Amino acid sequence: MTKPKLLLQIEGGAVLLAAGILYHQSHGSWLWFALLFLVPDFSMLGYLANKKLGALFYNLAHTYTAPFLALSALWFSGQTSYSWLILIWFAHIGMDRLLGYGLKYETAFKDTHLQRV
Repeated sequence: MTKPKLLLQIEGGAVLLAAGILYHQSHGSWLWFALLFLVPDFSMLGYLANKKLGALFYNLAHTYTAPFLALSALWFSGQTSYSWLILIWFAHIGMDRLLGYGLKYETAFKDTHLQRV
C-alpha cells in the first residue's frame, strides 16, 4: 500500500467505526450524537480573522491529539462520564479523514495535508 491518502482515509473510517461502536456501548444518546457531530467545524470561524488563525483553530479541533488529551484528562480526573463527548469528537475527525478532508495549511482553506479540496 503506497497510497498515503488512501491509508489515511481507511484509518479515518476505522476511527469513525470504533468511535461509533464505543459510543453505542456507552449507551450515548444518538440525538446528542447527531446534534454535536459538526461542532468541531465551528473552529472554521477562525478564518474570519485570517488564514493563519483559521488554520490554527481548525487544526487544533481536527487532530486526534486534542480529543486524546481531553479523554486522558477525563480518565485521570475520574470524570469518565463525559467521555461520550470525546467519542463524538473522534467520530467527527474520523469522518473528515474518510471523506478526504485533512489538516489545513496557512496558505488557503482548501490546502490540506491530504489534498486540495
